[in-house]
Amino acid sequence: MPGSHRLVPAMMKMMKDLEQWTTLVVDVIARATSQLPPDVTAAIRQGRTQEAEGSLAAMALDSVLKNADIACAEKAPMCQDTGVPLFWIHHPADVSTGLLSKACTQAVRRATAKNLLRENAVDTLTGRNTGDGAAPSIPTVHCEEWDRSEVKIQLLLKGGGCENTSAQYSLPDSKLGADRNLDGARRVVLDAAYQAQGKGCGPGILGVCLGGDRGSGYVEAKYQLLRHLDDHNPIPELDAMERRLVDEANQLGIGPMGFGGKTTVLGVKIGTLGRVPASYFVSIAYLCWAARRAGALVAESGEITWLS
Repeated sequence: MPGSHRLVPAMMKMMKDLEQWTTLVVDVIARATSQLPPDVTAAIRQGRTQEAEGSLAAMALDSVLKNADIACAEKAPMCQDTGVPLFWIHHPADVSTGLLSKACTQAVRRATAKNLLRENAVDTLTGRNTGDGAAPSIPTVHCEEWDRSEVKIQLLLKGGGCENTSAQYSLPDSKLGADRNLDGARRVVLDAAYQAQGKGCGPGILGVCLGGDRGSGYVEAKYQLLRHLDDHNPIPELDAMERRLVDEANQLGIGPMGFGGKTTVLGVKIGTLGRVPASYFVSIAYLCWAARRAGALVAESGEITWLS
């Protein structure tokens, strides 16, 4: 993998250097596409211990772990669908959002040329591949100013198969007996896991948003996928709900890749947004086992801390 490096010490210089930001983001992409985060690897290994020896579920998880090891060793993408690059960037007021967004787009093009990413962008009207991995909204870059001096870059590579398995519900849902409350939300999230039926390269991870509108709900649900699987929700009710949903989803018998077994999901992460009185949306962003996330925290001095 690319080694740690240092941006120029002077913050004013660092702010304006497009090439340095682009190089840094390419390194973030390289890490995301080939290195499975340690908490995800640990969750898959734990799931493997629950599956019967010789079962299709056990063999599927063995293949997943072997594939991840090979990708890391060879610095190669762990899946042929390298996904849509989704960036979340937090930055101080004196760092340009335009510059950071441009660096992300240039980095995607450069990473595609290096075969770190697949040529994965298509013009919707013509059906033609753009050839460089970029297109309107690819990559998607969310920039937010904060009161700290560091710049925090987080990347999620979300494949098309798992994106197809995502879902959104409007409560109340009479078919599922789901009212506008946490139990109703639990019911529809569990239904989303059931409806996936192994599609989207399970075992999956579910990012969930309660509230918001149809657009903001999905963005927040995807943002939840940046959380580590072993963390705890700071809201006690949601923390309990996350753990309950993992247990209940893993009792559905769907298992890895839909082969049956006890490892249907690796984690559930829930966030909330405000909503208008007329709407109560529950948005579920399904992520495949290849939870390709990475990031970097850039200090004012230029020192870089890598994030998983």
